[in-house]
Amino acid sequence: MQPTPVDQPPAQSATHWLKAYYFTRGAFSVIWVALAVTIARNVPQLAAALLVAYPAWDAIANYSDAKKSGGLKSNLSQTLNLVVSVLTTVGVAIALGTNMNAVLAVFGVWAILPGLFQLATAVRRWKSYGAQWVMILSGAQSALAGTFFFKLAAGSATPDITAIAPYAAFGAFYFLVSASALFIRRN
Repeated sequence: MQPTPVDQPPAQSATHWLKAYYFTRGAFSVIWVALAVTIARNVPQLAAALLVAYPAWDAIANYSDAKKSGGLKSNLSQTLNLVVSVLTTVGVAIALGTNMNAVLAVFGVWAILPGLFQLATAVRRWKSYGAQWVMILSGAQSALAGTFFFKLAAGSATPDITAIAPYAAFGAFYFLVSASALFIRRN
């Protein structure tokens, strides 16, 4: 049985890719949060665009990472993450026609499933890359955040985009810490 690409010792370029990938994911989330808590909270069209863009970006990022890490067939957790993120993008677009509570419910499902898939990817990568403890923690916390989104969605208050901003901020933090940990570990 041949090891999958993520089980083989990473080449320098593979480690460089993962660091760049984590930094890019973190930077995107920082920008998303900044826009969400400043301009978008008062501009519904921008808030809607950001809410659709967030899971769409996750789908694109997972696709890119899986392709760079041996392909979609070799990375089941990322492939599943990609599929759920695409479905979430569509779900958010539809839920925006209802209300923000429905959007939060869709985000709840999305936080739980891809959180678990991210955790699985990080566990698998631990042996080859190390420095995955932050991504494991991030995946677990994402799954827990999903239950919080369900609680908010079921409430009587009408939330806005800022209800999702802390989730995205933690994501940014985790990706930036993971990139830094790989940078320190390899240097």
